[in-house]
Amino acid sequence: MNSVDEKDGRFMTSSVDFRYSWSLNEDFCRYTPVERNIERARVIVVNSLLGTVDDLSALALEEWGDDAERKLSEENRIAEMACENIVKNVTRMVREPEIVTVKLSELTETAEKFRPDAIILSGTLSDFDYYNPEYLKSFADFIRNTRTPILGICGGHQLIGISFGARLVTVDGRRPESVRNNRVTEYEYRFVKITDDSDPIFSGLLDGGVSRWQEYTRRGELLRVWQNHGLQIDGVPAGFRTLATSFLCENQMMVRNEDGQLIYGVQFHLEKSFEDWNKNPSRWEHFNESRDGRILFENFLRVATRKIH
Repeated sequence: MNSVDEKDGRFMTSSVDFRYSWSLNEDFCRYTPVERNIERARVIVVNSLLGTVDDLSALALEEWGDDAERKLSEENRIAEMACENIVKNVTRMVREPEIVTVKLSELTETAEKFRPDAIILSGTLSDFDYYNPEYLKSFADFIRNTRTPILGICGGHQLIGISFGARLVTVDGRRPESVRNNRVTEYEYRFVKITDDSDPIFSGLLDGGVSRWQEYTRRGELLRVWQNHGLQIDGVPAGFRTLATSFLCENQMMVRNEDGQLIYGVQFHLEKSFEDWNKNPSRWEHFNESRDGRILFENFLRVATRKIH
């Protein structure tokens, strides 16, 4: 008789222990071991959210008024979780990681001193017209000239877009300032279609080997990734090419690989991988749901540290 051990999430039968190994039966989702295959990496994690009153634009100060303190408190709460998830991904994949976390306004100075292998931008919570325009300009100047590989996640992806001249629209194509609340959102796990699988960030995802872990991957180049956004980049900035798309959001993933730059942007939350593992230790099937994002994250670190090309 089959049973589930609630203590450690083990799927048991009378004769076989299937813990974390589904290769005995192709109908099961296979667990892919997480190993620290990257020797070392120096990474700057950028907290892209608003933190203090100095981060706010005149518009934010005017519209938020007495509510600014509460708004900033929420931004800081979200930022702590977002940056922790990113750091957790790096530490689970790199044997000797060196990581510093900085605010958006501190990036240029820190990058000059720390000389990172990679820079990862967290997501955001508020619209960018609520940001101090000087900080946005400073970031745009930095990213248009840096030669450090960059990964922008969700709002970080959008921040990259506007820094290269793109505009943002809501998921249903409206101007952001026209609908601040109750926006149409793309949320929870969704399918994303790879449009250019030649990029090294997809290494190992579509090779037909152990990466084949659910039947949907055999029906086109699909990823299953976590979504949580109400804005999107309208089109693709000059110098970038699209890597993945979806029904609600055309630019799900993009890359700039020219003029000595390597900049990736992903609209989805690929950093959610290990957050899920910690929150659901007894749900063996949930490990697989985050697998695609985890491999993309690892491949970015490999590309940044020149382990794959």
